[in-house]
Amino acid sequence: MTKSLILCDCMGTQHVDPEAISEACGVACSRVHSALCTTEIMSAAALIDGGEAIIACGQEQVRFGEFAEEIGLEEPGFVDLRDRAGWSQQGVDATPKMAALVAEALLPAPERRSVDVVSHGVCFIAGPGEVALELAAQLADTLAVTVLLTDDTEPPALRTFDVVRGRLTRVSGAFGGFEILIDALQQVVPGGRGTFGWSAPKDGARSTCDIVIDVSGATPMVPAPEKREGYLRADPRDRGAVQQRAFEAVQLTGTFEKPLYVRLDETLCAHSRAGQVGCSKCLDICPTGAISADGDQVAIDPMVCAGCGSCAALCPSTAITYQDPPVGHVVTRLRTLAEAFRAAGGTTPRVLVHDAHGAEMIRLAARFGRGLPADVVPLELGVVSGFGHAEMLAALAQGFASVHVLLAPATERDALLREAGLAEAMGADGRVILLDESDPDLMSDALYAATVDPVDISPVLTLGNRRQIARLSAQALNPAADAPLPLPAGAPYGAVLVDTDACSLCLSCVSLCPSGALIDNPDMPQLRFQEDACLQCGICRTICPEEAITLTPQMDTSDAALTQRVLHEEEPFACIECGALFGVKSTVERVMDKLAGSHPMFASSEQAKLIRMCDDCRVNRQFRNTDNPFAGNDKPRVRTTDDYLSGRRDH
Repeated sequence: MTKSLILCDCMGTQHVDPEAISEACGVACSRVHSALCTTEIMSAAALIDGGEAIIACGQEQVRFGEFAEEIGLEEPGFVDLRDRAGWSQQGVDATPKMAALVAEALLPAPERRSVDVVSHGVCFIAGPGEVALELAAQLADTLAVTVLLTDDTEPPALRTFDVVRGRLTRVSGAFGGFEILIDALQQVVPGGRGTFGWSAPKDGARSTCDIVIDVSGATPMVPAPEKREGYLRADPRDRGAVQQRAFEAVQLTGTFEKPLYVRLDETLCAHSRAGQVGCSKCLDICPTGAISADGDQVAIDPMVCAGCGSCAALCPSTAITYQDPPVGHVVTRLRTLAEAFRAAGGTTPRVLVHDAHGAEMIRLAARFGRGLPADVVPLELGVVSGFGHAEMLAALAQGFASVHVLLAPATERDALLREAGLAEAMGADGRVILLDESDPDLMSDALYAATVDPVDISPVLTLGNRRQIARLSAQALNPAADAPLPLPAGAPYGAVLVDTDACSLCLSCVSLCPSGALIDNPDMPQLRFQEDACLQCGICRTICPEEAITLTPQMDTSDAALTQRVLHEEEPFACIECGALFGVKSTVERVMDKLAGSHPMFASSEQAKLIRMCDDCRVNRQFRNTDNPFAGNDKPRVRTTDDYLSGRRDH
């Protein structure tokens, strides 16, 4: 089915060039309407019915969707050209940006992985009696409520919900699967006259629920409580906030779709090997505590994960990859925006990466202020905290003059700051800007005031995982680099240096290297290294018994990083029996000097010779020795039929 773009200039408030957009994007464009959402809506119906339609209006998306459903047509697609391009400072042609936004809207959306979460409305409320009991009474008709009193309030006579008293010690899990741990638990004893009594306190009580409402006023029971789905928290003194949480809790019954934001490939994880801890970046950065150590790898609880993407941005091995959307789709969007912008006559585009909060700021700036500059192309993501150095460099390698990342009040900043610094060291050259403005006018002013230098780069095709994308982009941004680029400490790229005087070629580093960057040679004592594979996790440095290894964070953009080079090698020892090469000559000789003639097992020259034999000869010599500790009695002679017959004759 042919795709078509339905255009509207919103009562003549923006200029739209359908011919230029059609030529740049390869999409059929309608005539430019002026009141598509009101008096010309039937024209929209005919165009929607004629094929796969995209309406160039974001404001009236709900209206057009409902209208299509009423007349029995499939809901069209949407792209917002007015707020993001058309409504901006007058006198500048925004056609290249409009073409870029349309081309991006034509891309197929990636499949979104998700899992169903079922909530039966089992609600746990913790707080002082004055607030918690009133809240429970409101919710009892809708939810299955249990109240944990955190003060000495007497139990109510009302028995429409359960009431306990105790000390809440732990809350784990997430929406639809919380686990509660309570110490000093006392349950209501409902018998007898007068006020109900309490049972004897017990520690270690466990329970489960779907929803937690915390109005205790104490320290939150989970990290990043605002990101934990199903955990609703309010100050007990703020009655408005308490009522808002009650309203939210009522909505949390049924089956819900939980996105699976990240994917973990345990085989690539460089957390630890043989008890030696290497990389812990994801563990340190996760705000919700969704990531935990699990042996040599990490484990991710998808129910707790809030999808900030910081772990994927920092993961050096790409064991953790973000899936909403994948990095490959983000890079494709960047490439599509840049190519369409240039195809429509634009020259030096800038990209503004933002989330839903940023989208609202753009709408406000467009309606009431200067809007976005004509060369600033917005790219909306679910979160910007996972926009890492690979994506930043890829945007510059596609021909964007600069990358502006608009922060929101709830944006996790730690990973972004690290990634922006890494991108700077790898060739961004001051063109990655974190824009921390909450006022739409100040945001616009900052973008208009920014200096835009001409772009002199041939856009490259960046494919692969984050590491490959970053490397290809760094090569494009540093074409004249004749030496490795120095990177900040903790960077996931670099070299391994070996003190050859100290290294004994024990190869412990090779056996524990999680990425295979350190390699041995089965034919001779040799330690080899491939820089492109090195994660700078530090396990090799930690395990080295001679402390002969140091790490140097850097990015070698030459092809030398893709090949193996020798870090250290020595002459092998020749077996004194068969001449086969084995071990390291210097090591064998050093062992001989220390053991021969002094150690009881090697007091004789014959025993000392075993050290200078290969494995096969050593086993053969030991087997033939008269004092072989593995030797047993001689095997009994095999009895034959003649033996049995001769025995009968003797009798």
